[in-house]
Amino acid sequence: MTTLLVIAKEPVPGRVKTRLTPPYSPLEAARLAEAALADSLATVAAAPVRRRVLVLEGEPGSWLPPGIEVVAQCSGTLDERLAAAFALCSGPALLIGMDTPQVAPADLAPALASDAWRGCDAWFGPAADGGFWALGLAEPDPQLLRGVPMSVPETGDVQRRRLTDAGLAVRDLRVLRDVDTAADARLVAAQAPHSRFAAAHAALARQGIR
Repeated sequence: MTTLLVIAKEPVPGRVKTRLTPPYSPLEAARLAEAALADSLATVAAAPVRRRVLVLEGEPGSWLPPGIEVVAQCSGTLDERLAAAFALCSGPALLIGMDTPQVAPADLAPALASDAWRGCDAWFGPAADGGFWALGLAEPDPQLLRGVPMSVPETGDVQRRRLTDAGLAVRDLRVLRDVDTAADARLVAAQAPHSRFAAAHAALARQGIR
């Protein structure tokens, strides 16, 4: 079965979701980040996988559900940290981040099905901003990620092309929106109205912050 990886930062004010400030303060942005991480991990905890691994920068907190291993992120650029996460795995692995609290079991299901890797070498989850929210590899190869420019509009295109140029058969998951800006936060909260993220967003909205 597949290993499900989550790469994330401890939700510490001033270190996470800095593009949300303003309109949010660093503390408020960290609250949204914690809710997003908790939602993502709840979906991971319920997934039918062999291993669930949180690759974390920082320390785990009360938001961590049982049944998830925690390993420290390596240092370096994001492409190097993603590559190192895949290097932890033997056999198929699917990696997601903490920026898509709306992720649901149905979003992951195609890549976690019993026949997910039949005739398929990689799964790719494109993000609305041009990046990617999920990446799955039948045979985790860190070299498939090293050197891919991250956090730029062409990140997703470059990463997907890296896969196809390596001769891999790639299947796509549906497009999801990362929470990077306040506008993203509003849209994602509306898409997942029963999530922890939506509750945290609503609490801040009641304070007049949108």
